[in-house]
Amino acid sequence: MKFIELFSGIGAFTQAMDVIRPGSECVFAADNDPECVRVYKNNYGIDSYHDITKVNAENVPAHDFCFFSPPCQAFSKSGKQLGFEETRGTLIFDVFRILKRHHPKYILMENVRNLASHDNGRTFKVISDSLKEIGYRIPSKPIILSPHYFGIPQTRERVFLPGIYDGTGDEPLEIEFGKFMKKEDCRLEDIIDHSYDDDTSLCISKSEERVLSAWDDFYNGIKETTLGFPIWYDYFFDKNAEPTMPEWKKTFIAKNKALYLNNREFIDDWAERWDHLKGFTPTHKKFEWQAGSKIDSLWEGLIQIRPSGIRVKSLTTAPALVAIVQIPILGPEKRRLSVRECANLQSFPQSFKPAENVETAYRQLGNSINVKCLSEVVAKLLFIGECKDPAVSTEKRTAAQTIME
Repeated sequence: MKFIELFSGIGAFTQAMDVIRPGSECVFAADNDPECVRVYKNNYGIDSYHDITKVNAENVPAHDFCFFSPPCQAFSKSGKQLGFEETRGTLIFDVFRILKRHHPKYILMENVRNLASHDNGRTFKVISDSLKEIGYRIPSKPIILSPHYFGIPQTRERVFLPGIYDGTGDEPLEIEFGKFMKKEDCRLEDIIDHSYDDDTSLCISKSEERVLSAWDDFYNGIKETTLGFPIWYDYFFDKNAEPTMPEWKKTFIAKNKALYLNNREFIDDWAERWDHLKGFTPTHKKFEWQAGSKIDSLWEGLIQIRPSGIRVKSLTTAPALVAIVQIPILGPEKRRLSVRECANLQSFPQSFKPAENVETAYRQLGNSINVKCLSEVVAKLLFIGECKDPAVSTEKRTAAQTIME
């Protein structure tokens, strides 16, 4: 099977094809990030440096499968959500140019969860209607999958839109995945490589340890064991909500005031002992406990230092890796996850060679796609397209059935 990978990044789809259909050939890949291009060439021997807006569809080799994952910033909640109103949002139309020219039998698009509801669903409808007009059968609604559905301990919901070309696009594509795993059934330990436990380059800094120790002391001292709202230190004392603030923020502030009053003696003493958090950044003065009552200490959990504050979860699933470097911290080891462990969270094999620069490698993995999720969708798609198609050879139908089993 010949395939192309558009917005190819570090080759997640190529990895998925290697799992599901070994021996398949990538005949064209496109990305305009020089660092991703370098990693792609180093792993797959293909020069992927192409600006898709300038690619002549006539020059793209014939292929059976087209995979595309347009830049998500135009649709992500973390961006301005301008959609088709910004350049990155319109790159999908360059994909349509290629599809109209080649009509590959299979297509698969991946993007952020918010694409399904962006602009009240109109963005997804434009994409769906365009694909059906070109002649692709697609599902009647977006497929939303996360690695933890398949036992990979990462919570990362993404939209997947598979399609099969029939020339009309009239009949919806029925694709089912059965029962998914729950977060509680995943084990973060499965992706941990303890050979990194003594790697000093991954250890948190002394200042970070001080910040985390302060909040561990806080959690162990207050009366509450579960917290359903973020803790904002500045609102314990003299700072109050402003009339212009949104209601949700006023509610959180009111809950912080109530928490303080219920633990006033301890919090006053705690603040004194920690020098009123002197030297803490605004981010370090915020705390989010999302581990319920599953653990008793911050150091027993998975920690992430985010713009919204110090977030603590239990050691079941990791939060979604993101392109900005917010690498999770293993509380028991007081160190960040290694590049290899982040690659494990994205289901990249041991043979994958990440970027030599550590920060670049983290960013690229955070911006990539989970290979396991892709593999599951590809397997279902090929099963429908080959196993159920009497025109397909017995050998291919048998192969498709084997994949599903």
